[in-house]
Amino acid sequence: MSLIKALLLGGILTFVVSTVIHSGGSTGGFLKIHELAIAGQAFEWSWPLFIAATGLAWGIMLMMR
Repeated sequence: MSLIKALLLGGILTFVVSTVIHSGGSTGGFLKIHELAIAGQAFEWSWPLFIAATGLAWGIMLMMR
C-alpha cells in the first residue's frame, strides 16, 4: 500500500519540480525534462526524476511504519 501512495507523491513532486526547472528554459541535464502530451494536454515530465521521487517517498513511508 505504501508503494501506491509513493507513486502518487512521486508524480506530484516530479510535476512540480519539472515545471519549475523547465520554466527557466533548462532541460535539467541528467533529469532529461521534456514535454509530455496526454489527451491534448502538454506538461513537463522527467522519468529519472519520477523514479527518484517515488523511491524517496517510498523510503520515507517505510521508515514511518
